[in-house]
Amino acid sequence: MRGELVLNEDNTHYYNSRRNPDITAAEVDAWVDQYAGTQVKELVLNVNCMRTSYASEVWEPVWSGFDPEGGEDQPLLASAGPAERNGAYQWIHMAWQLSMKGIDLYERWIARSRQLGISPWISIRMNDVHNVNDESHYLHNRLWRERPDLRRITGRFEEWTDRAFDYGHKEVRAYHFQLIREVVERYDVDGIELDWMRFGYHFRPGFESEGAVILTEFTSSVRKLLDEWEMKRGHRIKLSARVPSRPETALALGMDAAEWAQQGLIDQLVVTPFWETIETDMPIEIWKQLLRGTTVTLAAGLEVLIRAYPASKLRQMNTLETVRGAAMSFLNRGADRIYLFNYMDSQTAMADLHNYPNLLREAGHVETLRGKPRRHIVTYADTWAPGEASANILPVHCAAGRSRSIRIHIGEKPNQQAAMILIGMENGAGLLESGCRVYLNGQLCEWAGERILEKPCPEGAVFGFHIPDHAMKDGFHVIEVSTDHEVTLGWVEIAIGKLAPDA
Repeated sequence: MRGELVLNEDNTHYYNSRRNPDITAAEVDAWVDQYAGTQVKELVLNVNCMRTSYASEVWEPVWSGFDPEGGEDQPLLASAGPAERNGAYQWIHMAWQLSMKGIDLYERWIARSRQLGISPWISIRMNDVHNVNDESHYLHNRLWRERPDLRRITGRFEEWTDRAFDYGHKEVRAYHFQLIREVVERYDVDGIELDWMRFGYHFRPGFESEGAVILTEFTSSVRKLLDEWEMKRGHRIKLSARVPSRPETALALGMDAAEWAQQGLIDQLVVTPFWETIETDMPIEIWKQLLRGTTVTLAAGLEVLIRAYPASKLRQMNTLETVRGAAMSFLNRGADRIYLFNYMDSQTAMADLHNYPNLLREAGHVETLRGKPRRHIVTYADTWAPGEASANILPVHCAAGRSRSIRIHIGEKPNQQAAMILIGMENGAGLLESGCRVYLNGQLCEWAGERILEKPCPEGAVFGFHIPDHAMKDGFHVIEVSTDHEVTLGWVEIAIGKLAPDA
């Protein structure tokens, strides 16, 4: 049975969401218990941003320079704004306090995971650049502050990734490798994840091809390190990598993931968007072809945000129904795992958090998704290499008298479940007044009028079209829209099993 879930827990969430000064080791252990008996096969525990969330001896921990008696106005937090300062103080204090108690989250979570039959992994962010617009921010490490010459771009600043480390420098590679070595020595885990998608840009623009050779050599060095420790641990230590959703973009950014797989350097590959949206049309089939002949597990990465196109101002969270749609599609296309990033048990989480237990028990297998309401929403790819031609399907401009086509993959076709195409307008008259006709796989769909759509949804009106049963099939579906008057469409989805009510 293909499937199961991989869940990533970031390095700040637990400290931010648990602020009980009297927290005990048993309470720390209990965090893992919510994943027992679910489809979560691997818990991937992130231990760092630019600083570590444990008492590292090779990098500064997040509480380095922190005065627990200094209050919110202490020097470490001086550059943080008033709205940020209280939260920063609270979570850094919590991390410091647990360390002073001798409670190591990761050590305890690893042990508890094994007791519950969950595979414990550690994830290392390979180039985290949160808040680099503020050179004095409390998250930054000493090397980044003192060595601006080691950054991707000097002399200008437009995006956070401009100030990412440049892996073309030996010092940068050595700096990150020593953290990996310490983690492997400190924690007895089943696997290490190299998270190259935090933040995805690792070389000076124009040097990504040379960078691909460098990162392959780096990955090989990590694999050799794990091989050495396997003898000491007495069990396999797997290696995973998180890379961009499309092979050509991954390679153009210096991440030759297919080569890593063919050389036997990695055991798992996570393909994923960055952050701006879940990407519902990742080319899983192409990745499977590139991995042919290897034993590499392919995981489809789901982000928690959902947006229809880059210029959309709406930032909404996924729900159980939208995750069901994406998971059903990716598993049907050949993914071995569904990987959840930013799907935590509070704060950074799905919109309908009361459905979190259902998500953990459903989203990893086609068998447990089958027959349940799901939504298949058109989104886009949010990561592109410098100079690479980028594209997004929406918004779609429909000229009068001309049809436009949109392709959506739904996985398995519904079995005795009603289905509807939902379309949101950006401008123009209402779809009915525009003389709109909608076809699915060449079959005319019946006009269903304006509908009320639960979030996530567009800002404007949404119109529905009933899909004939005989029009649906497994896999890709082509929606064709033609109108007698000019309109622009900003939202398109296929909803299955739970239809939006009349407006």
